[in-house]
Amino acid sequence: MSTAILQPGPRKRSPRLPRLGFLGVGWIGRQRMDAVARSGAAEIVALADSSRETLDSAISIAPEADLLSTLHELLQADVDGVVIATPSAMHAEQAVTALEQGVAVFCQKPLARTVAETGRVVSAARKADRLLGVDLSYRHIAGVSHMRELVSSGELGTVFAIDATFHNAYGPDKAWFYDAALSGGGCLIDLGTHLIDLTMHLLDERQFADVHSRLFHAGQRVDRPDSVVEDSAFAEWTTGGGALVRLACSWKLSAGRDCVIAVDVYGTRGAVSLRNVAGSFYDFRVERWQGTSRQVLAEPPDEWGGRAITDWARLLGDSRSFDASCEQLVPVAALIDRTYGR
Repeated sequence: MSTAILQPGPRKRSPRLPRLGFLGVGWIGRQRMDAVARSGAAEIVALADSSRETLDSAISIAPEADLLSTLHELLQADVDGVVIATPSAMHAEQAVTALEQGVAVFCQKPLARTVAETGRVVSAARKADRLLGVDLSYRHIAGVSHMRELVSSGELGTVFAIDATFHNAYGPDKAWFYDAALSGGGCLIDLGTHLIDLTMHLLDERQFADVHSRLFHAGQRVDRPDSVVEDSAFAEWTTGGGALVRLACSWKLSAGRDCVIAVDVYGTRGAVSLRNVAGSFYDFRVERWQGTSRQVLAEPPDEWGGRAITDWARLLGDSRSFDASCEQLVPVAALIDRTYGR
């Protein structure tokens, strides 16, 4: 009687983690680096910034990464994806350059200053068949998925109104935010981008009409937002489904706290609300409202800030191919342009 000797089969190799380069490693770049490093979703292999001091501050997060100065150097570093956290005026050109060289892109919001620039980046991603993501992080707050389900299931009845608010009592600390040519606008494109994206995400529609807006700088109405950036913006529009959306956002408003962030969705059979807690930039509570009663759907603690980039990194680990969901960036940019009257 013979005994068969079983030979071990070939060992399955784990898929290689995507290799990422970070372009711009200031505060927000470092925050997103830290999220990726802690998630283990990707390998951070290169950092690029024009400031050596900024690079030295970031290297502790990825001590084995190459330290570089430019996007060109970064693209030579055998990376699968580039994370862009530079001033807004640079986003579109840098994203297109990376995509045309076959490198996936994750970009800070706004992806670009105008709908024309945004469309150009999305088209470049489609043509190159590469993954494109933008850090629209508020849709990743715990409870937002519950809000979306309540809307889509019809449990709220017919949604007829949404109030969306983002008042930042401080405002940006970088000079380029206040230069319309570099930023594309003021508080509307900075803060309102999140509100518009979140509204479209919750309703799962991209149509809008009857756009009306008022922009202010230091209490004076701004008629030409290309000459001075607004520090307060108020707008309303009608969705394709007929709901009225009212938006208010500002920098340096006397809000009585650090910030006020809220998105309230009203339906004929109830409402659902996302609001920050005690003026916090980071803590949020999501509630369902029925008459005078309220049900908490999600509350702090919640580490939501890095979810957009870690989700993108995990997608990149599966495939670098184009994801059509990025096309939703175009109607968001189009509504911002309409609100600016351009």
